[in-house]
Amino acid sequence: MRARLLRIRDQWRRDLRRLAARARRTTSGPVNAAQGVWDDVVDWFNGLEFNENGILLGFAVLIGVGAALGAIGFYKLIDLAHRVFFSLPESLLPSLGLLAYRPVLTAAGAVVAWYITARFARGNDGMNIPDLQRAVLRRHGEIPTRPAVARTAASAVTIGSGGSAGSEGPVAVFGALIASRLSALFRFSGNRTRILVGAGAAAGISAAFNAPLAGAFFALEEILGSFSTAAFAPVVVSSVVAAVVSRSVFGNHPVFPVPLAEGYTLTREVALFYPLLGLVTGLVSVFFVRCYFWVDGRSRAVRLPPAWLAAGGGALVGGLAFLSGGLLVGAGHLAIPLDRFRELSWYLLALLALGKIVATSITLNTGGSGGLLTPSLFVGASVGAAFGSLVLTLFPGLHLSAEPYALVGMGAVIAAATNAPMTGIFMVWEMTGNSAIILPLMLSVVVSHAVARRLEQDSLYSGWLRRRGEHIEHGADRDVLSGLRVDDAFDRKPAVIPGEAPASQFLTHLGSGSQDLFPVVDEQGTLLGVLTVPELARISREDRDRHPTILARQVVLPSETLQPGDSLLEAMRRMGARGAGALPVVDPAEQGRFVGLLSQGDVWGLYERILAGAPDPPTASPGGGLTPTARGEVVVSAESRKGSSRGAS
Repeated sequence: MRARLLRIRDQWRRDLRRLAARARRTTSGPVNAAQGVWDDVVDWFNGLEFNENGILLGFAVLIGVGAALGAIGFYKLIDLAHRVFFSLPESLLPSLGLLAYRPVLTAAGAVVAWYITARFARGNDGMNIPDLQRAVLRRHGEIPTRPAVARTAASAVTIGSGGSAGSEGPVAVFGALIASRLSALFRFSGNRTRILVGAGAAAGISAAFNAPLAGAFFALEEILGSFSTAAFAPVVVSSVVAAVVSRSVFGNHPVFPVPLAEGYTLTREVALFYPLLGLVTGLVSVFFVRCYFWVDGRSRAVRLPPAWLAAGGGALVGGLAFLSGGLLVGAGHLAIPLDRFRELSWYLLALLALGKIVATSITLNTGGSGGLLTPSLFVGASVGAAFGSLVLTLFPGLHLSAEPYALVGMGAVIAAATNAPMTGIFMVWEMTGNSAIILPLMLSVVVSHAVARRLEQDSLYSGWLRRRGEHIEHGADRDVLSGLRVDDAFDRKPAVIPGEAPASQFLTHLGSGSQDLFPVVDEQGTLLGVLTVPELARISREDRDRHPTILARQVVLPSETLQPGDSLLEAMRRMGARGAGALPVVDPAEQGRFVGLLSQGDVWGLYERILAGAPDPPTASPGGGLTPTARGEVVVSAESRKGSSRGAS
């Protein structure tokens, strides 16, 4: 009997192969003809020589619409999964209560999500925000279709069945996939594709959270790592279009409700309580990152079949959800019950934050799919609410409100856990529409981000990449920057100011737009300090009668310096730590002789040329110094070892 069944199966397979071959022969002619027509259309389009900005903006609109429709479909799929795994069983199961069945139902959903990815995204463990960063940097924005669609479907099942994951990752990937496919259809260049993929990710975030500013800044900050004008316009347009389309379906409100809250009522809150909240959220974010990757390591070490691992993880998460009364995961895509937080005491809220960290770590490391942004918002809200409740308990006479602390905590954890401070600020501000919390929000975000980066080098995104041999952060490959030197990128012909130049001469640089920072040197070419544009503006406003007697060396500002042998990674860290757009470069072998100026634009320009496969970076000239510019700006002659100064232009 078994042999007969095997023969029948083999015969069916042979028949199916013959039918498939016949279908390919039948359709090959029309398909080839259609492909030829499309090739002619693409050649005609690319031959029109449209303005580059116009092409990017036009496709940004299409991508925004497509990403928003994808987000709408994704949320409908989550709701469908929730009905299948919860609403339907609720009508069939005994009156014991649906929560009691959560471990079994969530385990079943985890197995289904694992099967979807194992079957249709085999060998691809990405299709998340870090993988988008990797695709932009390594693959010129190419997103594989089948794994991306499979991960999106698996994420809907994970969230709908009660797993602890976010929706922003799948919709960002889907938006990026639309951009990648359009770019491939029109045979766009790698640079153009990267920008459009960033626009697709921004549109996905915008549609998911009804937060166009947050979506745009998240894509610029995390995916592209660049706020260049070429990328800014299409990313913003795509994000805005996606928000408009999603609002037509979901309404003009966030995906999850955010209660109205007042801002701070006392100055001491901003001066004391909110910085302290930033410290707490920074520490919690560090714990979140370390717990997440500890669970990742432990799950890889477990010797269980993947399906059993997924079932076990789902059962654990379902058990935690049962113990929390369903608060940990919410219902469908409504994942953050902020209205319930005000009813809980501070220690229960703290336990809820801990449970969310553990549940998210288990869900996404045992077979589930989804994002990390929404769980980070949940953790921040519960930690902030716990902190506010504790402050109310300790200081009842201050008549404070706990709700603003919950909202500020959301932004602070986003900033620290994902290393995206701008996104944390804009997302919370857009979700609340309350300008009263901007000051404490900005302060807490800065403190939280600083504490987290001081204690933990990885974020939830960069840690995923580093464990796969990648060192990417904010759209840049740290390995590339660490392998390049200041000598490869710095400007050898900047405008400089002689130390003996009077104000009437050096103030002519104000408004020139050539630089934001002007080195000041003595007659030997030694750096004395710098003058910034704001300082020049101050001098021009004050003591006008003394301008002929004020010398540049008398008003210089101190500045950290770079050396030609420093790595560009270290140079960027120094500039970032001091908020400087440029730093002077000196030669230590010649007692601090000024040799040039390195700006962030110089670094990113060289970096992008290296990624695009340009020839090796230029090396320093034998003299190692500077010559006059074509504009006639004040420069130090590089050839003059003895040092000579030139008059101000």
